[in-house]
Amino acid sequence: MHTSLRSLSGATRPLALAALSIAVVGALVAPASADASAFQLKENSTKGMGRAYAGSATAGGDASVVVNNPAAMTELDGTYFQADVTAINFSAKFNGSAHDVLGRPISGGNGGDAGTTLPVPALFLSSKVSDKVHLGFGFSVPFGFQTEYDRDWVGRYNGVKSKFQSLDATLSASYDVTDTFALGVSAIAQRTSAELTSAINFNAVGLGIQQGIAAKTAAGVAQIQAAAAAGKIPPATAAAMIQQAVQQGQAAAAGVAAVTPQGVDGFARIKGDDWAYGYQVGAFWKLTPNDKLALNYRSKISHRLEGTGNFTTTPGYNLLLANPALASSIPPFAHTTGTAGFTTPAVFSASYWHQAEKFGLGIDFAYTKWDVFKELRVKYGNPAQPDTFETFNWRNTVYASIGGDYYLNDKVTLRAGIAVDTTPTYNAVRDVRVPDSTRKLATVGIGYKASDRFEINASYAHIFVNQAHINSTSSTGDVVTGNFDDYGNLLGLSATYKF
Repeated sequence: MHTSLRSLSGATRPLALAALSIAVVGALVAPASADASAFQLKENSTKGMGRAYAGSATAGGDASVVVNNPAAMTELDGTYFQADVTAINFSAKFNGSAHDVLGRPISGGNGGDAGTTLPVPALFLSSKVSDKVHLGFGFSVPFGFQTEYDRDWVGRYNGVKSKFQSLDATLSASYDVTDTFALGVSAIAQRTSAELTSAINFNAVGLGIQQGIAAKTAAGVAQIQAAAAAGKIPPATAAAMIQQAVQQGQAAAAGVAAVTPQGVDGFARIKGDDWAYGYQVGAFWKLTPNDKLALNYRSKISHRLEGTGNFTTTPGYNLLLANPALASSIPPFAHTTGTAGFTTPAVFSASYWHQAEKFGLGIDFAYTKWDVFKELRVKYGNPAQPDTFETFNWRNTVYASIGGDYYLNDKVTLRAGIAVDTTPTYNAVRDVRVPDSTRKLATVGIGYKASDRFEINASYAHIFVNQAHINSTSSTGDVVTGNFDDYGNLLGLSATYKF
C-alpha cells in the first residue's frame, strides 16, 4: 500500500495499517513461482516440460491432460496411471537500499537468496470407460511459491517469508462427439493456503502516535484561542493554558519517541486457508491424420481465506499499551482472526501438434486473466483494527512456446523447446513480495519406453528472468528501492503405466 504516515491523521490508522496488511496482503502475492508468471505453476507434466509445454494437450500419451484439457483424454486408449514430480530451484537476489518515512536509511543487508528448492508433485489417472467416454482424476499444484529473506534485511517491513499454494483435485470427463472431435469438462476442488511473516516498524508506529498527540494538542490550543477571542477567558489565563497544553503534548510525544526507537522491531505472522470450486471445459480436433488442435478454458476460483494473526511487540510498545490514556486508541497487536478475498485467475489455452514419422512439433499459447487481481482487502476479527486494502491492478499475461519430440528409435524420445512468459507486474505495482519480470525458458528432455506398458521421462528447464526494478512503500511508509536478479532451474521426473 503506497501510503505515508505524513498523509494519515491520528494514531490509530497507521497502527492498523502496520498490522495485518503487511502480513495477509503481502502473503497472497508473494514472489514468483518457477516457469509461469507471478505465482502460477505449469509443472504438472515432465513430458511437457521437455518441449517447454508446447503440445501440452495435443502431443499424446500424456495423462496430465486430465487437468490441462479434459477433451484430450480421447487420445488415451485404455487406463493410464501417471506420477510426476518436479524439483523447482528458484533464485531471487536483491541489490538496493531502503529508507523510512522520514528519509533515514534502514539498516540491514540485501536479504540473501530469497529463493528456495521445493518439489511439486502431480498424479493422474485416466480410463476409457466406453467407446466414446473417458473419465479421469488428477492431483496438481497450479499456483504456489515459497520465498524467505534474511530476517534483518533492509526490506523486512515489506516482507520476510512468503509461502502460498493451491492444491487442485480435478475430476474430468470427455465425450467423443465424432471420430475427429471431442469435448471435455472438469470439476475442480481447490484448497488454497497462505503463510507469511513481516517485521513491524514500531518506530514508524510511534511516529504515528506522536502525530496523533500533536494533532490533539493543536486542537486543544485552537479551542483555548477561540475561547480567549470570545472573551470567555482572560488573555493571560489563555496564554498559560496554551503553554501548559504544549508542554504536556511535547512531554507525551517525547515519551513515545523514547520507547519506540529506530531499529527496534516487532514481528507479524499470518496463516490462512480456504476450499473453493471451479471448472474447465475443453475441445479437441483431429484436423488431419497428422495435425491436432485443442482449446481449453479454466475458470477463475474465488476464495475467502480465513486464518489467524500472531504479533510480537516490543517492551516499549507494551508500555504504551499499559498507559490508560493510549491503550483504548491503539491496536493491541495481539492474536486475532482475519479474512481476505482472493481469486485465482481464469486461463484460456490453445495447443497444436503436427506429427511426422521421425518427429513431432508443437505450439502452445495461454492467456491468463490476472486483471481480476485488482486489490486485496483485509477484514479483521479485532474491531479495533479497521479494514485495510492494497491496490495491485495487475495486467493479463501471455505464455507462448514452441517445441517438439525427436524419435531416436522405438524406445528413446528426445525433446526440446523454448518459451516466453510475460509478467502481470510493472514498475508502478511491483514489490518485494512479487519481484516478477518477463521470463524466457529453454528446455530439454528424454523419454524411455521400457515396455509397451511402462514409460519413464526426465526433463530439465532453465529460466531466464529479466531484471525486476523495485520502488515499493510499506504500510508504515518504509521505501525499498533496487533491483532483483532472478533465475530458475527445473528438473522433472515421471513414470507412466498403461493397464
